[in-house]
Amino acid sequence: MKFFREVLIIGEKIEAFIFDLDGVLTDTVEYHYLVWKRLCEEEGLYFDRQINEKLRGVSRRKSLEIILGGKKVQEKTLEEMMARKNRYYQQSIIKISKEDLLPGAEEILQQLKKKHIKLALGSSSKNARPVMVRLEIEDYFDAVADGNSVERSKPAPDLFLYAAEKLGVSPYSCAVIEDAEAGIEAALKAGMLAVGIGPPERVGKSHIYYPRISDLRIDDILSRG
Repeated sequence: MKFFREVLIIGEKIEAFIFDLDGVLTDTVEYHYLVWKRLCEEEGLYFDRQINEKLRGVSRRKSLEIILGGKKVQEKTLEEMMARKNRYYQQSIIKISKEDLLPGAEEILQQLKKKHIKLALGSSSKNARPVMVRLEIEDYFDAVADGNSVERSKPAPDLFLYAAEKLGVSPYSCAVIEDAEAGIEAALKAGMLAVGIGPPERVGKSHIYYPRISDLRIDDILSRG
């Protein structure tokens, strides 16, 4: 099932797809939840799944700021907590494999390659590359934009604009596949076609949205360019 939002899109032919990673191609939300919870328990901070949901699509620093909820922490302490969380996460993703691809994800990538559509990854995660390798999908992508690529993370458009530049295409000819509100906002700011994956309360501001990646229809998206 697909959903369209009634908006006027003045754009170019869609030449490239930019995929978020977490929540779109694979679901590492549980991994992040468990390591954030571990860190919060060590620090005496409250953390639950509702807070974890607010962390979708945002950087590690912004995630920690959300968790702290305005509590003042020295920069040195903040850096140590982020590094510790990342260390826990890197230890946990050793278990990730091709089996962790979401249903239908690889089939979508295969279809796009057959149509000679350029593909980029656009993830805020600084661990995106090793996760791609473990999922065995790195060969599908012509470019990678991750948390190491730009200073400003989503909802700023920088990550997606960087991906378009690396692909050598206009931002207006890109479709972004995202599952997070921050990612949808970034895609819209970049002037790209925003395709949401997930419930409307989270991705309803996108131009098109689907409940799951397996529901995505490439021709629907190409026809909107």
